[in-house]
Amino acid sequence: MQPICTVQSAMPEADCTDNPSLTADSPRRVVENDQYAAFLRRVIRAYGRRIAAGDVEALADAVTLIDELENAIAHAVNGLRAHGYSWADIARPLTITRQAAQQRWGGEER
Repeated sequence: MQPICTVQSAMPEADCTDNPSLTADSPRRVVENDQYAAFLRRVIRAYGRRIAAGDVEALADAVTLIDELENAIAHAVNGLRAHGYSWADIARPLTITRQAAQQRWGGEER
């Protein structure tokens, strides 16, 4: 069975096909990164409110999100470096020094 993709693959050689019954007339909505980040912040805040309303068991799940976010940031930094961005380029929007960025993310990829 072939996997079904909902977005067009960046690698044309990937073994992936669209399911026409699901994607035939579906408009592709482009979401900018800043809008996506704002959406994620709203979801995380809402998750905190749900836990605060009395779901003590979900607290452990929320803490694991810290590791997921750290891994996502490391992956993003490694991708930027692979695309030629310097440590200074990466450090600038974070308002940290290039040395601080390199110390934090300059090791092996996670």
